[in-house]
Amino acid sequence: MIFLVLSIICSVTVSVLLKLARRYKINVVQTVAWNYLFAVGLAFIFFKPQVQDLSYKNIDDSLLLLGVLLPTIFWFLAASVRNIGIVKTDIAQRLSLIIPILSAYFIFGDVFSNLKIAGLIIGFTAIILTLFKTGSKQSSMKYWIYPVVVFIGFGLIDVLFKRVAQIKLIPYTTSLILVFGISFLISIIGIIWLRYVKNQKIELVNFLCGAVLGFFNFFNILFYLKAHRVMADHPSTVFTAMNLGVIIAGTLVGLLIFKEKLSRINYIGLFLAGCAIILITLSQVYAI
Repeated sequence: MIFLVLSIICSVTVSVLLKLARRYKINVVQTVAWNYLFAVGLAFIFFKPQVQDLSYKNIDDSLLLLGVLLPTIFWFLAASVRNIGIVKTDIAQRLSLIIPILSAYFIFGDVFSNLKIAGLIIGFTAIILTLFKTGSKQSSMKYWIYPVVVFIGFGLIDVLFKRVAQIKLIPYTTSLILVFGISFLISIIGIIWLRYVKNQKIELVNFLCGAVLGFFNFFNILFYLKAHRVMADHPSTVFTAMNLGVIIAGTLVGLLIFKEKLSRINYIGLFLAGCAIILITLSQVYAI
């Protein structure tokens, strides 16, 4: 579970950095693009891949689709937050857990014991209660395409990371470099569009912020892949524990650092999330 804990810490740090970026008017599209460039650089420094393994011939459908989805879904995430708000967008992102959980059962052959099923049910309840807020305004139906894409996109990304962790042709660290490289190329297209269509300047501050973001994003994905490899027979455990762990840690950070308000229902959701993680962890030991 240590890899999951480290991935959760890095993931929440990335979310905090993106939250601060919006507060200080940092160009998120540019920052994310440079983040992938630095992630590639870190991968080369830490893993020293074989040059021949980086051939385009080793890029299968999973790597290509994942590399395209990472920046693309992030853009939809930003558009969803802008048009329908953080709360509804966050719900769509977290409920996307449904997709990898179904894939764990129907594609990866995960066994669902009674303990794990109970943990999953409590976990989904926890997600809804933790993100519940009263008094939110209704959004125009035309904008709901954004959270729908976020829901499907994040679900597919989780499934694809599991597929990447299973690749045997090349080391998974090399697969990571290829994914980051593809994401960087797609992001550069976004920067070019902003520069010549929206007339946005390319600024040094976004490059520096991208370096910091790239550091934590790199280790977030690395530890997530390691968790999938260590718990290869229990993908649903990884999917669920990661999502619930991010919710608990992220909510605590929001409460303690950003002084966000929590309702009684939100606290109940946090408690249930902790219970769900315990049940799902126990399901790996006790086949009940």
